[in-house]
Amino acid sequence: QVQLAESGGGLVQAGDPLRLSCAVSGRTLSSATSVVGWFRQVPGKERKFVAGLMRSGLSTSYADSVKGRFTISRDNAKNTVYLQMNSLKPEDTAVYYCAGVLDTLGIPRSPAQYDYWGQGTQVTVSS
Repeated sequence: QVQLAESGGGLVQAGDPLRLSCAVSGRTLSSATSVVGWFRQVPGKERKFVAGLMRSGLSTSYADSVKGRFTISRDNAKNTVYLQMNSLKPEDTAVYYCAGVLDTLGIPRSPAQYDYWGQGTQVTVSS
């Protein structure tokens, strides 16, 4: 079993940066083909892919809406995946979730393809 725990959310102003962390515990996502992804969700809407990173670190993927502003990275020694968010916009306001999947091809963008989820952390960007 894999446990994921997000932290780092909060209230910021437009243009500010914020870094989210996703601590992975339990059975770690140690396979080279495991993926950790970040998703976000606003009330009444579906959960959407934000960014993903393969365990190998060789491949990342971003939603078009965050490309160039957000960076996903990982510290394997700390079993932690980060989402650095720069130039935040009010439309980035959402609950952010990290998710994990073992042994997959590529970086899935559908929430249904992830097996493990954190509890979410709220990010609010004021204008």
